[in-house]
Amino acid sequence: MSRAQAHTLEALAAGMILVSSLVFALQVTAVTPLTGSTSSQHIENQQTAVAEGVLASADEQGILHPTLLYWNESTGNWHGATTDGYVRSGPPTELGSVLNETFLERGIAFDLTLYYIDDDGDRKPRPIVDLGQPSDHASSARRLVTLSDDDRLRERDGSVSAATLSDASYLVDDADPTQQLYTVVEVELVVWRI
Repeated sequence: MSRAQAHTLEALAAGMILVSSLVFALQVTAVTPLTGSTSSQHIENQQTAVAEGVLASADEQGILHPTLLYWNESTGNWHGATTDGYVRSGPPTELGSVLNETFLERGIAFDLTLYYIDDDGDRKPRPIVDLGQPSDHASSARRLVTLSDDDRLRERDGSVSAATLSDASYLVDDADPTQQLYTVVEVELVVWRI
């Protein structure tokens, strides 16, 4: 009989240790709104799909190019932007309006960055929009855009200027002056919940 009592006490002690360990583990683990879960993964997938759709649609509708050409030669920057790009909202272009309506008005921040290859062959970023540091759960989409020698820069009011890329001082030099191709750039859109 004493052996049975010892096994019972052993089982109770082991159960109490197991329950205490479980309670301690739950108290140590912090669950926040940004903690990964199936639903947050679903939201990230949705944001990626929307970002890809916005870039693809903007390219097809012809509103991506004008934003990339919204360049002020005299300042060597986007019209009215800081050195970090536009820091409060999208650029004052059609694409900027689409980005603001699609993301910013729904509590989703975004960064829009143009990547180009410099004269040394290094890949360089140039922020168009910088609304802050993306969270760990940010989603991104990328799109390659071909710029031609005869693409015209845009004035501050969005109208087409007389300066073409081949005549202007843009971010990068003409890849091959003997051909119509000016350069190929990559546009990256990063989105995350605020």
